[in-house]
Amino acid sequence: MPKLTIERLDLGGKRLFLRADLNAPVAGGRLGDETRLRAVVPTIQLALKAGAAVVLASHLGRPRGHVAPEYSLRPVAERLEALLGQRVELVPDCVGQEPRARAGALKPGEILLLENLRFHAGEEANDDGFARELAALADCYVNDAFAAAHRAHASIVAITRHLQPAAAGLLMQQELSALGRILESPERPLVAILGGAKVSDKLALVEHLLERVDALLIGGGMAFTFLLALGHAVGRSLVESDRVETARAALEAARRRGVRLVLPLDTVVAERADSAAGRAVGIREIPAEAMGLDIGPRTAESFAVVVRTAKTVVWNGPMGVF
Repeated sequence: MPKLTIERLDLGGKRLFLRADLNAPVAGGRLGDETRLRAVVPTIQLALKAGAAVVLASHLGRPRGHVAPEYSLRPVAERLEALLGQRVELVPDCVGQEPRARAGALKPGEILLLENLRFHAGEEANDDGFARELAALADCYVNDAFAAAHRAHASIVAITRHLQPAAAGLLMQQELSALGRILESPERPLVAILGGAKVSDKLALVEHLLERVDALLIGGGMAFTFLLALGHAVGRSLVESDRVETARAALEAARRRGVRLVLPLDTVVAERADSAAGRAVGIREIPAEAMGLDIGPRTAESFAVVVRTAKTVVWNGPMGVF
């Protein structure tokens, strides 16, 4: 468990920078699944009850460092207002003069939601200058974004160099406690499923899991770096060329430790990530002009065979583009 938790902070009259994961699906300006919003509500309520003003921050989607209206957090702000029963003010940026002015004017019990952190390239680059600007908005920091906690991004890592104390929120504590119980004394066989786009995002997690699990199933975009490490041609699929040796080392570590590491047998391919439809092909049959976007039916079944043998399953990240 983390050494410092939100309950131990003196929040009276303070501005709290709360990093949450409000990355919910939005279509046509309307919010879909609100599970992640509901999950952070208890932490927000605790902070407000303790007399804090909350500066709430999150990413949404992959705008890749540019302002993209379809990735605005406005639908999130509107839904949070309904869930909390009070106003959630959305500021049209996360750094700069206007966020500083609005954060400075916050009174205890008020909530300011910063616009999408990923509208600035500095967020995903873990840029120290960007982090310093975020830190200037508050007096203390709480991370409640468990689903994004593995990412070396400015609002998660670099900000803590400039904003202290830094503590874990209620959701973070809950998830870490559950994960600790699972990994420290799991019912075996223990199977882990890893997905998502990048090996680099989850390198430490892969190394950690290989020391503990009986089987590791790898899908998502990160699988193609592993497949390339095995010598497969992967077309235009997402690959981190500078992580191929890392993937090769992980494959060797799994072999050495007797961990069953399972990679996709087939993939759903298309020429573009936003294609309306794709087709399943074997891993050895990926066209040079195509990219793998999801696991195929044979892979789903091979993963299911392993999962059916498990007594404990840990799953992190999606198997396909979303």
